[in-house]
Amino acid sequence: MASRSRSAASSSSRRDFLKQASLAALAGASLPYWATAESAHGFTLANDRPVVGCIGTGDRWRGGIGPNVMNFGDVVAVCDVDANHVGAGREQVRNTQGKRGVDREVSMHEDYRAILDRKDIDVVTIVTPDHWHSKIAIEAMQAGKDVYCEKPLTLTINEGKQIISVLKQTNRVFQVGTQQRSEMGNKDVPQFFLTAVALVHAGRLGKINKVTCAIGQAPGSGELQTVEVPKGLNWNLWLGQAPVVDYVSGPKPERGYPQTRCHYEFRWWYEYSGGKMTDWGAHHVDIAQWAIGMDNSGPVSVEGTAEHPCPMKDGVPQVTNRYNAATKFHVKCVFPNGVELNIVDSHPEFDNGILFEGTEARLFVNRGKITGKPIEDLKTNPLPEDALVKLYKGKKPGSHMGNFFECLRSREQPISDVFTHHRAMTTCHLANIAIRLGRKLEWDPVTEHILNDQDAAQWEAREQRKGFEIVV
Repeated sequence: MASRSRSAASSSSRRDFLKQASLAALAGASLPYWATAESAHGFTLANDRPVVGCIGTGDRWRGGIGPNVMNFGDVVAVCDVDANHVGAGREQVRNTQGKRGVDREVSMHEDYRAILDRKDIDVVTIVTPDHWHSKIAIEAMQAGKDVYCEKPLTLTINEGKQIISVLKQTNRVFQVGTQQRSEMGNKDVPQFFLTAVALVHAGRLGKINKVTCAIGQAPGSGELQTVEVPKGLNWNLWLGQAPVVDYVSGPKPERGYPQTRCHYEFRWWYEYSGGKMTDWGAHHVDIAQWAIGMDNSGPVSVEGTAEHPCPMKDGVPQVTNRYNAATKFHVKCVFPNGVELNIVDSHPEFDNGILFEGTEARLFVNRGKITGKPIEDLKTNPLPEDALVKLYKGKKPGSHMGNFFECLRSREQPISDVFTHHRAMTTCHLANIAIRLGRKLEWDPVTEHILNDQDAAQWEAREQRKGFEIVV
């Protein structure tokens, strides 16, 4: 499965027309962009909507990303290495688009390159296991596609640098699926996380000294047994850049899938993901760094402790048939501005959320609530009306996918851009490196390298299986 690349110049003339027509369409729109999916973006006919190919059609795609993307574009192709997923994906597209009067053929594929080869496709969604995100995203941009990719975007620090390099070369529009930057709120505070960031930026907490991101414990497992690969699953293709191993399986936890390396449970294996550190850390660390003004920088030191569900030696799991990502952890990151960011599995006051502590007040936020004196003070001292719009790059928040499609027209980078996401993921990756090796790391946020520790610096990248390398 050799890597392919293609210049962004290969994009169709139809796409170029859409770019030129976009600004005029947006300028004449009188409704906010999230109010009416079609009219707000200037889409007036079914064949005037961006054409989308969807890579990865498992539960996350079918339960959220897929239906959402069909509000704004027409899906013409679906791809998954699991035949059961790809079949269910096509059926969902046919049903959803058919109800909206969209009559388009929907092709099915096992190999994502078949979607990248289609010149009629403008946009791809990538909702695969984490270890596939970077390679597919890079080749999609090289093929002239705009990209919506679920978090965490990268498996390593080096992959983030590669994505940024290709984005600069191709000038594609790229949204990362960290929806907390756009959504989550209630009738009193419609935007929990944006409001928290705005309050910190406005100095309502005083000088920030400490931030704690509690992201929950990860599950462990017992020894899993080698079993036959499920029918319809291309296991070699699923593994991709990761080493070849047997398919293993165990009991079925409440999350819905059996304990395996595969669907959903891949999160708890360092070979394919980073445990809770990159699963929930991709959300909360992103918001924390944004709030403290470090979203385009990084820590200067990272250290911590952790418990792993299997024996580790020099950062390497010593067994191959048990989950290996950290179950419990406490990591301290110190930033150039002196702020201390703690990433923990839990906190005495909460199990999931972000606590900002300043010289004048504290503020807590998660997906269910936002509390603290700065919130109470909003009744008598509200933020400026345009505070969130300014924070949101001049646009009004409300729909993460809507923001992406609006930016397809304007050719601006969306609110969850790859530059800031790479920085948040770098902190998460450094945290994992520190707890796997069991030592403090010094990091240069300017050169983006681990200092004074050659062994640790080797973990900025990983060896990729032959035939699945990322080529930039």
